[in-house]
Amino acid sequence: MKILALDTSTSSGSVALMEGPILTAEWTLQSARTHNRRLLRTIDDLLRQTGRELAEMDGFAVSTGPGSFTGIRIGLTSMKTLAWVLGKPFAGIPTLDALAAPFRFSRLPVCAMLDARKKEVYCALYRADESNRICRPGPYRAIAPERIVDMIEEPTIFCGDGWLLYRRTLMEKLGRLAVEAPASQHVVRAGAVAELAARKFSAGMADDPVTAVPIYVRPSEAEINYPHLGQPSKSPADIDPDRCF
Repeated sequence: MKILALDTSTSSGSVALMEGPILTAEWTLQSARTHNRRLLRTIDDLLRQTGRELAEMDGFAVSTGPGSFTGIRIGLTSMKTLAWVLGKPFAGIPTLDALAAPFRFSRLPVCAMLDARKKEVYCALYRADESNRICRPGPYRAIAPERIVDMIEEPTIFCGDGWLLYRRTLMEKLGRLAVEAPASQHVVRAGAVAELAARKFSAGMADDPVTAVPIYVRPSEAEINYPHLGQPSKSPADIDPDRCF
């Protein structure tokens, strides 16, 4: 199965092509430029370099948040449109799940963190089970980074740009309980989004590209300023808090 996947939920954008169990190509870039200025060109370049066509894709996947509200909408709209127009399966993957997924072989718990601005982070705790699946026993949160200290009771792997932003503060407060992930694991990789999507497709759990909505965790500015518009998004209460993948 050929899956085209992307992440645009943070300042680093990532696009990947997975064919069966093989990650054929992955492109990731940290940039201050908005995703809409480079996304479609990047998809086109990746397909051209791999000798593939959009029509060959068997499924499309994208990270759905939390993260940058604008970035999430750009990525989600692009992939929903491609899946709908081409009549192919679609999967929305929570961004923090994709960030934590590479640690499913770790015996230590994982705290995935993304910068939420406003002196907060989006975060969730994960733990691998005996089947090397990584499980999220609690909800996604948008909290002050200092509050994470109260959630940590044992050595824990920290990853994500939220960790990098508040690294010094958290290391001072947590000491040996804070285990820093390698530099390559602080960005959301489209390859991880594709892998989680492949499992979702195999389980017959594809999402509807028409009704799929972002995971914002906290209200967007549009929802705050224009509540009558009814901006669709998922709240933490809408999301299964005990999920393994």
